[in-house]
Amino acid sequence: MSTPRTIEGQLNAAGHRYALVVARFNSFIVEQLVSGAIDALVRHGCNIDDIVVCRVPGGFEMPLAAQHLARSGDVDAVIALGAVIRGATPHFDFVASEATKGLASVSTETGVPVTNGLLTCDTIE
Repeated sequence: MSTPRTIEGQLNAAGHRYALVVARFNSFIVEQLVSGAIDALVRHGCNIDDIVVCRVPGGFEMPLAAQHLARSGDVDAVIALGAVIRGATPHFDFVASEATKGLASVSTETGVPVTNGLLTCDTIE
């Protein structure tokens, strides 16, 4: 019996250009995500000069920045990083939902991979 053809990515970031779209809100959490993403890219062969960091106010603004970067032709992938923490109002639900939908839409509309690293947390812990 033959085996099916398998398609999978390689953990090799060399020769590719990446944009990190970073939400400023909840920076005490998000900056750790930024450091980890840059470290992972560099450890997998990405040249630090091939990484651009674009900071936006919060999660709601991430899709527009991701769209601009994806359409620019200057990056091969967009990594969206942010954190939305649930509060006592429905604000969390709107921001988390719209940001997630927006990031997915950018990826499907442009063909540029967009990762969703927007943490949606119930508490600060």
